[in-house]
Amino acid sequence: MAVINPSRERNITEDRTVEAVRTAMQPLTGASADYDGLLDKIGNARFVLIGEASHGTHEFYNERARITRRLIEEKGFHAVAVEADWPDAYRVNRYLRGHGHDDDPLRSLGDFTRFPRWMWRNNVVLRFITDMAEHNATIPEDRHVGFYGLDLYSLYGAVAAVIQYLEGVDAEAARRARDRYGCLEFLAPDPQRYGMEAAFGLREPCEDDAIKQLVELQRKASDYANRDGEKAEDELFFATQNARLVVNAEAYYRAMFRAGRESTWNLRDTHMADTLDALEQHLSQRHGEPAKIVVWAHNSHLGDARATEMGEQRNELNLGQLTRERHGTETFIVGLTTYTGAVTAADDWDGPAKFKRVMPGLHGSVEALLHDAGRGANFWLDLQDDAGLRASLREPRLERAIGVIYRPQTERWSHYFDSRVADQFDALLHFDETTALQPLDRSSGTEDGELPDTYPSGT
Repeated sequence: MAVINPSRERNITEDRTVEAVRTAMQPLTGASADYDGLLDKIGNARFVLIGEASHGTHEFYNERARITRRLIEEKGFHAVAVEADWPDAYRVNRYLRGHGHDDDPLRSLGDFTRFPRWMWRNNVVLRFITDMAEHNATIPEDRHVGFYGLDLYSLYGAVAAVIQYLEGVDAEAARRARDRYGCLEFLAPDPQRYGMEAAFGLREPCEDDAIKQLVELQRKASDYANRDGEKAEDELFFATQNARLVVNAEAYYRAMFRAGRESTWNLRDTHMADTLDALEQHLSQRHGEPAKIVVWAHNSHLGDARATEMGEQRNELNLGQLTRERHGTETFIVGLTTYTGAVTAADDWDGPAKFKRVMPGLHGSVEALLHDAGRGANFWLDLQDDAGLRASLREPRLERAIGVIYRPQTERWSHYFDSRVADQFDALLHFDETTALQPLDRSSGTEDGELPDTYPSGT
């Protein structure tokens, strides 16, 4: 009786997988036609989620921007929603739509002040905002493309924005808002201290007051919206989303001290999904047609969590999963990977931005597989229609995730998780050797009482 050699069987399977990838890969050469096939696959999807495997890789930002420009110009997408705080990103939105006080794109990025500044204050984002401003100048104002944040960290920025809005439309309502938000110690902002004291019974939680403020703003929405046309409707929407952010951020900070990572992660990604849905409804009403939105965030937020150890072992959900569940085939998810190169990242929280060497992908990882198949080339894969490729990439493999911190000395435990990429994404873009993102600032950003963006996971 023949003896089966498990190692030989694994090698045969791996060889078949490499060949399946090699047969299916479509080259990325930097040419204008690189993404013709990808746009065809996206078809009529209204939610195109484009990820990244790090928060500091030039190619991820650059290629994501290239794809997004084409979606806007050729498929009529209305907005870009990003893994950034709602108040900070809305300053960019005001600039793009001609509603703000900034006179150039660099100034519009001025509210991104906290660690990690480079995540949104970098040369690629600046160029993208410049391009979008030029694009908006060529089309009617009611078709202007917007820029929005989905995240929930900016608790006190949101509080200030709600009060500032109400001061302009309803002085008495502004006074009530100050009273309600007073329990958050607005004049001495420290959300982590608030969360700890509220979680352990050292003070009354602000939950009820935050909800009351949101309800009142929603109840008076029709009165406020009728004051100055479309701009007034946009500013009301901005304020209402800030009030909703306060509700969710307050719960998030309390959960930090009484619940585990699962609870806070799920709170955060559910907030992002709810914000995306609210944005879609607002833009659909404004444009009189179903809105189309591009989303930029880390792979760990956009790749369907049900196809990773996040969902299978830790009961975590994410934005990609929720968008698929809520919008079905109108959702298209694109993942991005790299094998090696350089990345802009810090050693620790609030540390300086550094250009760091990215270790080659570990044996048995998605990155190593794509490197072997492509022999160093850049390419993309259609994960929807090729049955052989899908079957090969449905086996669990390691997948790398670098956030704003990179610790190569603990590479395996700090930056890898198990995933089934054929179920995680609809398409996968691979850039074999990448370069570091160029920040606009020498420093990485300083703390101002709020949590750093991406805290505590780094992604």
